[in-house]
Amino acid sequence: MEGVLYKWTNYISGWQPRWFVLEGGTLSYYDSQEDAWKGCKGSIKISVCEIQVHPSDFTRVDLIIPGEQYFYLRAINAAERQKWLVALGTAKACLTDNRTKREKELQENTEALKTKMSELRLYCDLLLQQVHKIQESSLAETAADSGEVEDETGNLVKSTCTTFLKTLEECMQIASHAFNPDLLSWTPPGSPPVATIKPQKTSTIISCLVLLGSGLMEGQKESMEPHNGSSSSTQNPEESVGEEKPPAQDKQQEVSLSPTLNKEEEDTEETQADPEVNEPQSENKQEEEDKVDTFFSTMSHRFSDIILEDGSGIPTQAFLDSCYAIVPVLDKLGPTVFAPVKIDFVGNIKKIQQKVVSDPESFPTLQSIVLHEVETEVAQVRNSATEALLWLKRGLKFLKEFLSEINTGMKDVQGALNNGYGKTLRQYHGWVVRGVFALALRAAPSYEDFMAALVSHEGDELKKGFTTGMHRDLDIYLPAMEKQLSILDAVYEEYSLESDEIV
Repeated sequence: MEGVLYKWTNYISGWQPRWFVLEGGTLSYYDSQEDAWKGCKGSIKISVCEIQVHPSDFTRVDLIIPGEQYFYLRAINAAERQKWLVALGTAKACLTDNRTKREKELQENTEALKTKMSELRLYCDLLLQQVHKIQESSLAETAADSGEVEDETGNLVKSTCTTFLKTLEECMQIASHAFNPDLLSWTPPGSPPVATIKPQKTSTIISCLVLLGSGLMEGQKESMEPHNGSSSSTQNPEESVGEEKPPAQDKQQEVSLSPTLNKEEEDTEETQADPEVNEPQSENKQEEEDKVDTFFSTMSHRFSDIILEDGSGIPTQAFLDSCYAIVPVLDKLGPTVFAPVKIDFVGNIKKIQQKVVSDPESFPTLQSIVLHEVETEVAQVRNSATEALLWLKRGLKFLKEFLSEINTGMKDVQGALNNGYGKTLRQYHGWVVRGVFALALRAAPSYEDFMAALVSHEGDELKKGFTTGMHRDLDIYLPAMEKQLSILDAVYEEYSLESDEIV
């Protein structure tokens, strides 16, 4: 696309007409169309810049690379700006098509790894806070009372340790399966420098991870002793998750291989003499082979695992953990084009998490958070936990509707996304956000690619039991998710917290 746009130059010259050309993912400008042969006066790469629309000037659009470059532009009218927005958005969304398959996979897994690293930092913070709490409770005057507090807090530490190690293992699996040996020495942005880890050191690293888990558990027990004088660790949480290590699967499989083979040989000798015994075992073996695990059966946390007791509300931490666990679905839809949706989704989770961390004992359920902010008259204040939960449940409804469409047999991923968006988020989005979302939908993967991304082991999508397993898992997962969203809807309706604000 090409045409005239007004560019802000300086306070003396103000807005000046320039001839702009958008080609190959780069926006260049010239003094005029006639002077284009002289060469461009400047350019900006669309893939790395932020596209911002002005809140009050309907002809203006800003292109910004934070801390590096910016273009402040005005179109002749609002309609012309809309054409440029569509062209710029399309260029930004479609740039991924020019990459190789390996580059796409690398980008997708890098984003997934970044998400997991953020989760690790969060669990580190929680773990340190809980350990501090145990040590403080050990100094209590009444032994009986402190024992109860220690038991409760000890359970929290155990749960956090388990989640931390599970997330760490997922991080290592992503790093091991997605990156080549050279890339395994990379560290995430902002991490402290670490030594290069050689691939052949896998078994040693796994042993260290196991010892780390055992040490955390033992540390929990020791810190609960009333007369323990040890001090808490002051290690920076970010330092504890900065290193990348391979997963712990290969070593375990190697150790257990021989016993398994011996057992199979014994079973064969026993059953060969009795055909009637051998036949049922063959049927059971066939059933096991047909049973295929999916993303939804192997998630670390699921809405269907949350236990809801009458009148007790939705457990806050279990709900947030389940929200974190569903985030990878957005990556499987497209880590680049769905990045804004994912950033908003994860940002709302973190806002609620910050509220919980500020006073864990006061906010055991989501209802307690909302009630507290209603009573303190901050529920409808921007960036409140209540507002974050409002947008989080809207995002969850979008994912639920989309997955429901897939579960009913719809094989058009773009159509399923569009239907889910129309039923949920669309009514809260202005025309600009709708346009961006429309571009994201156009870059949605095929049904086959999306299904292939939802398997636990590569190639499982080709097995006969995969489709059955997917329906089985979604039939359990989605109703539980819908039930909890309905409970939240009732709470927001009770306190008149729903908002029709358009963004």
